[in-house]
Amino acid sequence: MRKLNKLFLAVIFISSAKFSFAQIDTTKIKPVEIVSSYKPIIREVAKINFSGSQLPADTNRTVKFYDVPAQNLSYSYKSISLKPLAYTSDSMVEMGDRNFVKAGFGNYTTPYLKAGISIGDGSSKLLNVYGDYISSKGKIKYQDFSNLSLKAAGSYFFSGHEAYSDVSFRNDRYFLYGYDHNLFDFAKQDVLQQFQEMDVRVGLKNTGENKLGVKYDPTIRANFFSLKDKVSESSYQFSAPLEKLFGESFSVKAAAVADLTNYTTKNLTPDNIRLSNNVIKIPVSVSYFSDRFNIHGGITPAWDNGQFVYLPDVYADFELSKKSLVLQAGWVGNINKNTFRNLSLVNPFLQAFTYQKNTRETEYYGGIKSSLGKHFSFNAKAGFVTYRNYQLFINDTSSFANSKSFLISNENLLYNFRIHGDASYTVKDKFTASAGVTVNGFTGLTENEKAWSTVPLEVTASLRWWIMQKLLLKSDFYLFAGSPYVEKGNIQGRLTGTDLSAGAEYKINKRFSAFVNLNNIFGNSYERWRNYPVYGFNFLGGVVYRFSSILPDKNIQ
Repeated sequence: MRKLNKLFLAVIFISSAKFSFAQIDTTKIKPVEIVSSYKPIIREVAKINFSGSQLPADTNRTVKFYDVPAQNLSYSYKSISLKPLAYTSDSMVEMGDRNFVKAGFGNYTTPYLKAGISIGDGSSKLLNVYGDYISSKGKIKYQDFSNLSLKAAGSYFFSGHEAYSDVSFRNDRYFLYGYDHNLFDFAKQDVLQQFQEMDVRVGLKNTGENKLGVKYDPTIRANFFSLKDKVSESSYQFSAPLEKLFGESFSVKAAAVADLTNYTTKNLTPDNIRLSNNVIKIPVSVSYFSDRFNIHGGITPAWDNGQFVYLPDVYADFELSKKSLVLQAGWVGNINKNTFRNLSLVNPFLQAFTYQKNTRETEYYGGIKSSLGKHFSFNAKAGFVTYRNYQLFINDTSSFANSKSFLISNENLLYNFRIHGDASYTVKDKFTASAGVTVNGFTGLTENEKAWSTVPLEVTASLRWWIMQKLLLKSDFYLFAGSPYVEKGNIQGRLTGTDLSAGAEYKINKRFSAFVNLNNIFGNSYERWRNYPVYGFNFLGGVVYRFSSILPDKNIQ
């Protein structure tokens, strides 16, 4: 027995030694080569865009239907700004943090300043404060303007809700310089057009799921607008939208909207005017969306100053091929409020008027959109639009002295056959080129001989090219043609204008950038509004300084 035990222990010892000294033969294992073609890219911030609210995580199903707007409150005769020609207040790309100061100076004695500050942790509270100022002095007497705007927007987040509010102030100064300076000599105060606006908005919306699965976002807004010594206007808006999702493909929406306006004139001969302009709407709609088609059907009962109307809200998208060729069609309508504020934003040389009639718009449209390859996309659309109470702008024809200001002329019924097309070519975040054209054919006028001050043809194009990691080049082109006008003595004609701008911004380091804008490179002193030539060639250059949040531990990136 002892011999058997000794023999068993010997076998175990030999086996253990064999495994302990065994070596792995690595010559038969092929080496592993890791190949990766993915190169992570951090996109540059395209433009600072302050938001009064946090962007909460979206836990809902992504709805992929495409909503074609009816161009509500976007008039076809929208004007080019009087700012140094085609200059926009900040057309350059903002690179960096939300906290910045941008300052510059240009010809036509053009100082420019823009700044923004963010406060808060972004999860429970957030406040953005920003403002900008620009002014210029033209070569023509009183061809001056200045724009000042300030805004503060904040949000507070609690238990699945967001309470938000924003307050803004705007002060714009223009002058009625569109008269014959050889015949008349007005005092500066007599041709001043000074607009002031105060806007306040508060709202509450749910940011998460509730027991009923209903989304809601009631808001209240008050707007106080004035033209110094001529017009005072106040508007109050109440909105209560609701949305309910059923499963992943069906939703129901309803809302109650009230827009109430009071309008009063000052120093108007022979008598001042006081009136109200009230619109109430109750839109109701249902939507069905799938991978191949989306259908939206709705109707909006509305009361336009007591007159009851129905507004259609029907549109659909159908995917015709797997290559993203989509067919679009719709029948939509809206009421555009023609308050003095809204119309003066289109034409700042407007006189006080004695009535307010809102434009009711309905449109039948159809079109296609597609993406060809990885870089090219296009969209084409044709529509037939019917306008009721369309407001046209004409020079005051009562005298040559008064022709420097504009009146509104109501057209009871107006038709427009509109064609629009646009295309874009994009290479990642390095290069973007786009172009578009819009053709408007106005017919059926009975109260006016022509559709005064509308734009039959518009062509736009833009280019953005990051030629280097720190250098951005950009350019914009705008052309309009065939805008009809009439002035004293029934003198008629058509206005045409062409504008090309270019610019660049170079990021010196994390804190500083330099920028330059060149506007109206062709130097064309064209007129968008009769008797009001725009500035010639102008430029603006300056620097941008970016700094950390004033709360270092809670910097919002």
